Amino acid sequence: MIGIDLIKTSRMERLMERFGEKGLLKFLSAEELSLIKSHKTAAGFWAIKEAFSKALGTGIGKNCSFHDMQIYKTDKGAPKLSLSKKIIDEFKIVDVSISITHDGEYAVGVVAVEVLSSSNKVKQF
Repeated sequence: MIGIDLIKTSRMERLMERFGEKGLLKFLSAEELSLIKSHKTAAGFWAIKEAFSKALGTGIGKNCSFHDMQIYKTDKGAPKLSLSKKIIDEFKIVDVSISITHDGEYAVGVVAVEVLSSSNKVKQF
């Protein structure tokens, strides 16, 4: 399953100016907050979380909240995604790969989710 999200970084800049850390904590954990270096980083994290929820086919809401996933970085600085037990079990997730990119005023998040089995197979006609 694949998900993608695009966000204009100025949207995140306005959120940070208006609500500061409290606004970021609506979608980030304290650990994730420590990784935020600018509004562009925050926008990339937002995009990844939205892209993951889209890959699941749920969007952000009752079945998958912003706090069911956490972004962390490897020793080399690559972003990775950890998931709550609830999400892993419910969706039978085996692995997740993510990529974040920035270009000008935009941040893009792409997520590929590997599941144990999927009922979303291609339909035959």
